[in-house]
Amino acid sequence: MPERRGMALVNAVSEKDHGENRRKKEKDEEEFKKLRKLLVEGLEGFVQDKRVLRAMLCVPRHRFVPEYEQRAAYVDMPLEIGGGQTISAPHMVAIMCEILELAEGHKVLEIGAGSGYNAAVMAELVEKTGHIYTVERIESLANFAKKNLRETGYNNVTVLLENGSVGYPPYAPYDRIAVTCAAPEIPETLLGQLKPGGIMVIPVGSYSQELIRVKKDSNGNIHKKKKGEVIFVPMIGKHGFRKTWG
Repeated sequence: MPERRGMALVNAVSEKDHGENRRKKEKDEEEFKKLRKLLVEGLEGFVQDKRVLRAMLCVPRHRFVPEYEQRAAYVDMPLEIGGGQTISAPHMVAIMCEILELAEGHKVLEIGAGSGYNAAVMAELVEKTGHIYTVERIESLANFAKKNLRETGYNNVTVLLENGSVGYPPYAPYDRIAVTCAAPEIPETLLGQLKPGGIMVIPVGSYSQELIRVKKDSNGNIHKKKKGEVIFVPMIGKHGFRKTWG
């Protein structure tokens, strides 16, 4: 009998701890939701597209960063995610999505999956009929992105462990291409994988970088427009840099 009473006491304590953990998690999620709303309200000064703002409001950024970074997830700044890489500041994600003019049904190639956050925001914008193919060269980050996207329910994103400097020909051409790492110049291979009428956004340069909007018209002509100075990690590979800087 004493043994059974001991087991019952352990079970009761365990259930109590479980209940407390659940309540704490629910409280934390409510707090994150409020912080996300405040963040998105602050992004109204950076972008005009209401669809982009709604998408940012839908994606729980704290689920795409390491646990020790979660409390900083709704500050408008880049955060480390491991492997010498960062998750872009929310305003930059919003700006790039607005430049891309993402719409329902678009097929998108992303170079640099990181933690999967940018892909999740784009997945909201292309909706269930669209698809994001996001390429990541660092295996630990590719696995992190897969986990984050799976746990947050984004089924219209495919994470590929590849070197993105050459794009990803198997699913080309793409309606849109988003490059989240800086290239020394715009890779011709990426231009070749962009559909006529398609748009690409890419940071170009080494220490001094410019965000470039690239539009391919119906005749295949390329039109470029500078969208401001930025700071991104370098693209590594055949059409990128040979090594990181820092």
